Amino acid sequence: MKILPAGCAEHGEPQHRDFFTATHHGPTAFRARSAVPRVRNFRNAAATLRSAALTATCAALLLLAGCTETRFESPLGDNIESCDVRWKGLWLAQDVEARERGEGAFVVDDECRFQMLDQTEPGTPFKLIHVPLNFVHDGGNDYLVVSDVQLKGLVTLPAPHAVSPTPEKSFFFARYRLRGERLEVHDVDSERIAKLILDAKVEGTIAKSATELHVYVRGNRAQMLEIVRTLPIFADKATVFVRSEQSVEAYQKSLLARQRKEKP
Repeated sequence: MKILPAGCAEHGEPQHRDFFTATHHGPTAFRARSAVPRVRNFRNAAATLRSAALTATCAALLLLAGCTETRFESPLGDNIESCDVRWKGLWLAQDVEARERGEGAFVVDDECRFQMLDQTEPGTPFKLIHVPLNFVHDGGNDYLVVSDVQLKGLVTLPAPHAVSPTPEKSFFFARYRLRGERLEVHDVDSERIAKLILDAKVEGTIAKSATELHVYVRGNRAQMLEIVRTLPIFADKATVFVRSEQSVEAYQKSLLARQRKEKP
């Protein structure tokens, strides 16, 4: 399944090539210049983290880096876990239309492996795509952390825009909340954190054009934790998933039967 964010060109070049880049390195130092980053053909990473629990468009929690994205220089603190047992089970997008299309579904198995259910086209069986997720619990809040290195082979991500030297890795964050059989995932609000950079509250780089916004937040692990503790960087609206009592096999069987019946 290929996902292109709205406003992105499909064959490798941005539709608008005029970028304004602002970099904040301290309380008063800003640099602005014109940038023309090359945009390669890639899936929407903010959408992968959403399907990995990150948008319900192609699987939400790890579906991450499209026309609008925020990446972080460091992960969230030192206490990072590879499993949250509360995630175990089959999860479906709350959005009825997405669910009818077979989008936004994922499963966390008994070994705590997160796997997206990817259907290349209606009427075909799912492919299970493993996405490595990391979890951070801090101050009563729960977060997802995904490295772009962990996404290699799953999505094609360009290097962070307008960042020199190019970092070896960068990270995507999301905040989540489990309410019984309901999972709410909040992506980073890129517009909001870009304003925090311009207001000198966060150190980082902004690359913006008419159709794209790429934000890179600088800092060490402790500073990343301080940012999520004290600043409102996550979107107000959540992508919502509901836990299903079905097995993956039963869900696939019912979905395929419906899709094949509806096929003209």
